[in-house]
Amino acid sequence: MGEVKVHGIFAGPFNKRVELALKLKGINYEYIEEDRSNKSDELVNYNPIYKQVPVLVHNGKPICESIIILEYIDDTWESNTIPLLPKHPYQRSIARFLAKLIDEKLMGAMYKVCYGKGEEKEKGCDETFEVLKYLDNELQNKKFFGGDNIGFIDIVASYIALWFGAIQEAIGMELLTKQKFPRLSKWIDEFLCCRIVKENLPNKEVLVPLYKAQFAAATQKVSS
Repeated sequence: MGEVKVHGIFAGPFNKRVELALKLKGINYEYIEEDRSNKSDELVNYNPIYKQVPVLVHNGKPICESIIILEYIDDTWESNTIPLLPKHPYQRSIARFLAKLIDEKLMGAMYKVCYGKGEEKEKGCDETFEVLKYLDNELQNKKFFGGDNIGFIDIVASYIALWFGAIQEAIGMELLTKQKFPRLSKWIDEFLCCRIVKENLPNKEVLVPLYKAQFAAATQKVSS
């Protein structure tokens, strides 16, 4: 197995993906908390281009970007439990597409919702609904995106299950509801009820005030 370390930030959605994957694989690791405003020399050395978390360090070798790290974990500890990614090439390509959809399209849309004004904010809402509808349809009648077990997309979509809801509450908007997205809402309940998820993800009650403070600071900065 070797030495495994994870550099992350408190309640960060991207490093929590990595930690959840390691937990699902049964891999012991050391967690190293980073300070956004005072990043460690180690982090800068391991990720000199972006200087961001998460970084997985395996036997002294750094791997950056959460999606890439998830695939590395699945390939490196292939024999540990059920694989995160599907084996069939087509299904793997679909999983990668959905991950890209969440990280780029959905998160980009939510940025517009949170920080945009007027038409830009409205456009962000429309784009958010578009992605959520696509994911809702993708679930069909499955318990998880990966089928009967938590897999690659479920881990990536943990952002939707937890952080998305906290953002909604912080900005006072309801974008993801059971009426609009019944399958996605059911998936969220199933996902958050899993023991390993409950033990390793932060509580929404912790996230909401953090986001409220973040949005308030951004508003104050713009008005000053």
